[in-house]
Amino acid sequence: MADTLPHDFTPGDACLQNKIILVTGAGDGIGRAAALRFAAHGANVILLGRTVEKLEAVYDEIEAAGHPQAAIYPLHLRGAVMQDYEQLANTIEQEFGRLDGLLHNASVLGQRRTLAQTTVDSWEEVLQVNLTAPFMMTQALLPVMAAAGKASLVFTSSSVGRKGRAYWGAYSVSKFGTEAMMQILADEEFSLNGIRVNSINPGATNTVMRRLAYPGENPASNPSPEEIMPLYLYLMSDDSAGVNGRQFDAQPK
Repeated sequence: MADTLPHDFTPGDACLQNKIILVTGAGDGIGRAAALRFAAHGANVILLGRTVEKLEAVYDEIEAAGHPQAAIYPLHLRGAVMQDYEQLANTIEQEFGRLDGLLHNASVLGQRRTLAQTTVDSWEEVLQVNLTAPFMMTQALLPVMAAAGKASLVFTSSSVGRKGRAYWGAYSVSKFGTEAMMQILADEEFSLNGIRVNSINPGATNTVMRRLAYPGENPASNPSPEEIMPLYLYLMSDDSAGVNGRQFDAQPK
């Protein structure tokens, strides 16, 4: 059974003060909401995504609010190779010296078909963006996260990453892999480098991906990304310093 946000957690205004946090897919949806909320609570946020204009809009919003300065790092996960992630790690080390938090948020939906009808190209794209890219990025960033002393690594999962369902194909497989990677890293890194590793299932949220997956659904029936942010704050703050290897639901059943 998945965990949920502790009832007694109340985020302090400066609960992420001086923390360096990288958010993937930061230009839209949950990633954008997380980046803005992290910055509002004192973090220097590294905005990573493929669309520079969207990242710039989030950067400008953080700047206009008077929050700690953010940084933009454009990267297309579909085509990135290990050298790109090593360069990312080198840049973070040079500019900040450490990385306190990493939110793997970026994902692609892929084809909503049976596995028998799924094309190899779509399968490879989904697995590349949702599973292989987070693996390579995490591997490259572990040293700068270890330098933080008690860093937090958060993966984005899904209900179909815990129970497979028809027509979810490669996306479901990628999220099952995400959960396995989270558990393995949690078992390896927490005792070794103090890096805690957990996953969040955001649940049905009013995002572009949700609207693509469920075109007949009323988007307003789902909470906005901003409404599920307390759990993200909890897992990035020191309040969760001892929490490791756990699956969380952002929306209690």
